[in-house]
Amino acid sequence: MTKIKTQLSNWQGVPFTNVIIEDVFWRPRLEVLKKVTLPACLTKCEETGRITNFAKAGGLIEGTFEGIYFNDSDVYKVIEGIAYSLMSEPDPELEAQADRIIDLIASAQESDGYLSTYYTLEAPESKWTDMEKHEMYNGGHLIEAAVAYFEATGKRKLLDVACKLADHYDDLFGPGKRHWVEGHEEIELALVKLYRVTREQRYWKLSLWLLEERGHGHGFGEIWDTKEWGPAYCQDDVPVRDTRRVTGHAVRAMYLYTAMADVVHVSGDPDFVDALHRVWSHTVERNMYVTGGIGPSRHNEGFTHDYDLPNESAYCETCAAIAMVFWNHRMNLLFGDAKYADVVEREMYNGALAGISLTGDKFFYVNPLASKGDHHRVPWFDTSCCPTNLARFLPSIGQYSYAQTGQGIAVNQYMNGEAEIVMESGLGVKLKQTTQYPWNGKIELAVEADKSDFFSIYLRIPGWCRGYKVKVRGKSLLGVEALTERGYIAIHRAWSQNDTIELELDMPVEIIQARPEVLENQGRIAIQRGPIVYCLEQLDNSRLSYDAYSFSAHETLLVDHQPELLGGVTVLKGKDGEGRPCQFIPYYAWDNRESGYMQVWIRKAEDKGLYSF
Repeated sequence: MTKIKTQLSNWQGVPFTNVIIEDVFWRPRLEVLKKVTLPACLTKCEETGRITNFAKAGGLIEGTFEGIYFNDSDVYKVIEGIAYSLMSEPDPELEAQADRIIDLIASAQESDGYLSTYYTLEAPESKWTDMEKHEMYNGGHLIEAAVAYFEATGKRKLLDVACKLADHYDDLFGPGKRHWVEGHEEIELALVKLYRVTREQRYWKLSLWLLEERGHGHGFGEIWDTKEWGPAYCQDDVPVRDTRRVTGHAVRAMYLYTAMADVVHVSGDPDFVDALHRVWSHTVERNMYVTGGIGPSRHNEGFTHDYDLPNESAYCETCAAIAMVFWNHRMNLLFGDAKYADVVEREMYNGALAGISLTGDKFFYVNPLASKGDHHRVPWFDTSCCPTNLARFLPSIGQYSYAQTGQGIAVNQYMNGEAEIVMESGLGVKLKQTTQYPWNGKIELAVEADKSDFFSIYLRIPGWCRGYKVKVRGKSLLGVEALTERGYIAIHRAWSQNDTIELELDMPVEIIQARPEVLENQGRIAIQRGPIVYCLEQLDNSRLSYDAYSFSAHETLLVDHQPELLGGVTVLKGKDGEGRPCQFIPYYAWDNRESGYMQVWIRKAEDKGLYSF
C-alpha cells in the first residue's frame, strides 16, 4: 500500500466566541435562530415527550418512554445550540430553560453513570445488546452539549454528568474489557472534546480504541443482521486505517472521519493520515454534489457507487452537509490546505443552509437538486436530527473564519465582522473584515496588533476564483509576492496598528459541467457565482413547465442584487436557449415562496467552453 507523505500542520482553531459577525448575510440568520429556531426546537422537544422522558427516567413523574430510542440526542443538540447562543449574547431566560432541562437530565442518570432514557424506561435488562441502538451516540451528543454549556456558563452540572457517563463507558469498554462498535458514530469525536476541556487523557484514548474496534468483526445487532446493509453501512467493514472508499450511511461516515482527524490532531500520531486523504478524495471527487450534498440514496441515507448523483431523487441529508463542515474544518486544521476550507464554504452557503427556511421554523431533511413542486420544508420530523443539528451548527459558524498557524493567522471564511486573536507568542491581534461577501468579492481587512511584530497572514483564495488582486497598505502585491501555496497567499511582515489588506476576488458567473461519468447530468449545466450555487424556481420562470428550459453556456447573465427579495439575494437574469427571459436564485433560498418546480442542472443549449466541476 502506497504511503501518502504529508506534513501535519496542526493549526489551532479560533473559537467563535472570539469572532463577532456583523454582516447582512449571517447576522439576520443568527438573530432568527435565537428568536425563532431555538424556541421552536425546545417547544417540539417538549410536545413530543423528548424532555419529559428524562423526568420519567429520573422518577420525577410517572409514564412510559415516548418516541424513538435516539430521541435524547435532540434535546442535547438544542442545549448545545443554546450554549453557543449564550456565548455570543447572554439571555437569562434561555439559560434558565436550559438549566431546568439539565436538572431533568441529571435526574435520569443511573448510579453507575449510565444514561439513556429509552433503556432505563423500556428495556433496562437489554442494555448493550444491540450496537445499533445509539446508546453511545446519545452519550456523545450529551458530552458535546455539556462541554459547550460549561464553556458558555461555567456551570459544571451537565459536565459532571458527562464525565460520569464517559467514565462508565471507560469502565465497561477498552483493552481487555468488552468489545464495542457503536452503530452511529459520534461518541468518538465527543470524547476528544471532553478531553480538551478536562485534560483527562483516558477520554481521547477511549476514542482511539473505539475507532480501532471497527472492521474486526466485533459488530452485532440490527445493522449487521440486515443483509442489504451489513457492516459497511456503519463503516465497520474494514479497519479505519485501511479505509479507501466512503461507504454506507453518510452522516455516520462523516462523524467517523471527523473523529479520526481529531485523534490525529490530539495525539500527533499520523497513523490515520493516509486513510483520511484517500477517503476525502473519494468523497469529494466522486461522491459530492455541486451543492456540497452527499449521500444520494434514500434506502441507506448514504452512498451507492461512484458518480451516482441523481438530482430529483437525491437524498443529501442536511445533517450530512453539516457533518462535512465538521470533517473538513478538522482537515484544514490538520493539513493547512485551503481546499478543505473550500468545502466548508460550499456547505455553509449551499448544502447546509438550504436545510432551514428564511423564517427559521421549517426544515429540509432531504435536499434534492430538482423538484417538480412537491418537496417542502416542514416544522419537525419523527426523526428530527436535522432541525436540532442546524440549531447547534449555525450559532457556531464563526469558528470556521480563522485559524492560528504557528506562524500567523489564516483567514478561511470571509464575513463582515471582527475577531480578537492571541498569538502563541502572546501578541494580541484584532482583525476587522469589511465585505459584502458572498455577493461581492471585495474584502478589506484591518489589522491591529498590540505592538509591531512579524507574523504571517494567510488569505484563502477560493477554488472557484480565477483571478484576484491584493494590496497591503494600498500597495499592490505582484508576481511572487501574490503567489498562492496550498490555496493561500501568505503575507509576512511587521504588522502594527492601522495596517490594511485589500483582497479583491473575481466573481464572474461560472457555467459548470459535470464529469461525464455522472450520467444524470449529461447534456446539462449548472450555474455558480462565487460560493453560491444557483437554481431555477417556477415562480420566476413560469412560462414553461418543469425541465422545459435550456440554457446556453455563452449566454450573458445580468447580476442583480435585490435587497428585498428572499432576505436579500443576488439573482442572475438572462435568456434561455429559445430567447425567453429566465431568472436564477440561490439554491439555499428555494421553497421560501410559492410552491413550484426547482432545478439546479439545466438542459444545455450548447456544448463548448465549459468548466468542469
